Amino acid sequence: MKLIKRIIILILVAGAFAAGFTYHEARQIYEDVTAQTPLEEKVKSVQSIDHYTPYSQLTETYVDAVIAAEDKRFRTHKGYDVLSIVRAVIRNFEAGEAYQGGSTITQQLARNMYFEQERKISRKLAEIMVACDIEKEYTKDEILELYVNCIYFGSGYYNIYDAAQGYFGKKPAELNDYEATMLAGIPNAPSVYSPDVSPELAEQRRQQVISCMVKEGYIEEGQIQ
Repeated sequence: MKLIKRIIILILVAGAFAAGFTYHEARQIYEDVTAQTPLEEKVKSVQSIDHYTPYSQLTETYVDAVIAAEDKRFRTHKGYDVLSIVRAVIRNFEAGEAYQGGSTITQQLARNMYFEQERKISRKLAEIMVACDIEKEYTKDEILELYVNCIYFGSGYYNIYDAAQGYFGKKPAELNDYEATMLAGIPNAPSVYSPDVSPELAEQRRQQVISCMVKEGYIEEGQIQ
């Protein structure tokens, strides 16, 4: 019995040490990247792209679709979603690999501005630290605006304006419900859901987005086909 207790204590100590080391590493990554390029400069860089699309030019359907599909608690969380992270950890454990990250829209924005797609816990924590800074400095509408102006939509389109023009020959404000829900689904896996790559999978993803909108109360069943 004493041996078991000692083993448990050693495991807890080792876990605490590992957690402390990981946090320290994450803090160092966060401080390095933000010192190299302050958040305000990163934001200005995104805002300087050609055809930058302000929030006012995004259709209501598109905004609702993005939030429902990507981050349903976007309007209420402070940069990270504990429930999504826990769910992702459980699913990753069940799958035996890290294929889900539980990232919020704000975390995805932080990643696009500062980080590579490296799947490492310390990098993930640093991403959350940047996301918290973003939430302190910008409104939810501003965050969503920045997000859709720097995410990849497949087929060489790196923002909502280029995607709307490239796929449908329209400006973002002109998108109909079909087009808006299609574009809302693509960034989840651009190489898979691009209509240019697989119209069938793109439509399947669009239907998933619509289901999310119904589940979250944005639309009624059958309102968007």
